[in-house]
Amino acid sequence: MAAMAMSGAVLVALLAASTFSLPSAAAHATTNVFALDALVNRTSTLLSAVKLPPSLRSSIFEFVESLSEFSPEHLEAVLVEVRKRAIAPALRVAILLCLVMSVMLMLEAMYMSAVSLGVKLLHRTPEKRYRWEPIRGDEELGSLAYPMVLVQIPMYNEKEVYKLSIGAACALTWPPDRIIIQVLDDSTDPMIKNLVEQECRTWASKGINIAYEVRENRKGYKAGALKKGMEQTYAQQCDYVAIFDADFQPESDFLMRTIPFLMYNSRIALVQARWDFVNYSKCLMTRIQKISLDYHFKVEQESGSSSYAFFGFNGTAGVWRISAINEVGGWKDRTTVEDMDLAVRASLKGWKFLYVGDVKVRSELPSTFKAYRHQQHRWTCGAANLFRKMARDIVLAKEVSLLKKIHVIYSFFFVRRVVAPIVTFAFYCIVIPVSVVVPEVSIPIWGVVYIPTTITVLNAIRNPSSLHIMPFWILFENVMSMHRMKAALIGLLETASVNEWVVTQKLGDTLKEKMETNVAESTRTSFIRDRVSFLQLGFAVFLMCCASYNVTFGVNYYYVYIYLQAFAFVVMGFGYVGTFTTNS
Repeated sequence: MAAMAMSGAVLVALLAASTFSLPSAAAHATTNVFALDALVNRTSTLLSAVKLPPSLRSSIFEFVESLSEFSPEHLEAVLVEVRKRAIAPALRVAILLCLVMSVMLMLEAMYMSAVSLGVKLLHRTPEKRYRWEPIRGDEELGSLAYPMVLVQIPMYNEKEVYKLSIGAACALTWPPDRIIIQVLDDSTDPMIKNLVEQECRTWASKGINIAYEVRENRKGYKAGALKKGMEQTYAQQCDYVAIFDADFQPESDFLMRTIPFLMYNSRIALVQARWDFVNYSKCLMTRIQKISLDYHFKVEQESGSSSYAFFGFNGTAGVWRISAINEVGGWKDRTTVEDMDLAVRASLKGWKFLYVGDVKVRSELPSTFKAYRHQQHRWTCGAANLFRKMARDIVLAKEVSLLKKIHVIYSFFFVRRVVAPIVTFAFYCIVIPVSVVVPEVSIPIWGVVYIPTTITVLNAIRNPSSLHIMPFWILFENVMSMHRMKAALIGLLETASVNEWVVTQKLGDTLKEKMETNVAESTRTSFIRDRVSFLQLGFAVFLMCCASYNVTFGVNYYYVYIYLQAFAFVVMGFGYVGTFTTNS
């Protein structure tokens, strides 16, 4: 079968070359006849030289003979007719669907921006919406006036950053006998496990109540580790749990500023803080990430917290009410977004969430494109898969209003987790470029210019210091939409790789040292494997062809955008984005 396929491919290639060598439509008919006869004779010779099944050989010969009945003018007319009757109608349907999804995305962005801006302008701070007052010590109760708090730090081979997170957690301001630091180490490297365990012992010798927990396997990944940690006897004595990933460094007053919201508001299950970034200025890619994440926190999280008291837990830099976690069934590892899973289940039970943007926790952005791509795949795929798994539960939930159900299904899941990744790639990277080679269709100017401009402006408003980076942000996000759309479809269709989990690489203080390592030491094979994406490069060729056609035959100026986008695919396809280390 393989030999047959190879022989067929060679034959088709030769036939294609022969076909394209025919004279143009302007040549004399006699020359066309001679050329077609030559093609038939050449095909007969090739068929006798290549071993093919008789039926396949007969079909190919009949097809080539039929070409002699058509002149180049006829062939061109047939192709035009096919374009008009088949390609153009399909493209019109694709354009209509993309325009509808674009409008949905724009309206969602406008609504969230309006709510978040209203909160800012009206100074509707969390302290004004919910009761908050500082925790005051009691002479009789002493430290018992403070609730028991568990601080969980899940980690996996975090050699570069484990000291930062453990040190920051141990420095939190809270009565020593009312806090337990729990390090959940899933590391598979014995050396790293020893280092983490020794760090915990060092802090324990200083009087810190710190526990070092390991598992026999990594079942459930992060969700499994958190669940195992909650099963410990000492953990069951706690009222609240603060969670920090291994690269997160909370300020010492973090608990003092967040716990009171939970103490004095019995229906609040989660207090989420904002992420701050210690390495956002490292390269252009980290600056672009900061734009997207700042928009996520300032707009998406703020609007959700203010309007529906619901948003997706970010998996870190938050404090949960342990009774709420237990009520909804605890941590589940059915998707790669265990944090969002827990948040949705808690919301369906009527629990409220609060976003506190004034409380910031330092963290590290992925600085290599490979690490960022894996992170985005996990987030996008997991969210889409969770939508597939929980849509029915949301519809049937009895403890939330119909309006909140619509918000969770339509806004939170469908528009932001399904429509956004699909329409960004399908419309701006496929439909618009293809439209330039199909003159029978056109795209309204409001769909090509006004909608994306509106969405970009809404992002820029919340990131005024990054206006000069917005053009790069647009091109970068469009390239990333290829990976996000693929991840979203994997999650929706629940294919074999739906639960693929790759831990985001953190470099910590070692980034500078690794960058200074001679990259030439890495092999050519590892360079190609880690940095070159043939899928992106192939798509860049497609965009180049569309842009070049538009320059030659088009009536609009889409080629300006398409050329720029093709260049972005080339740059990112060769891996010249972010930083690069020899082990990245």
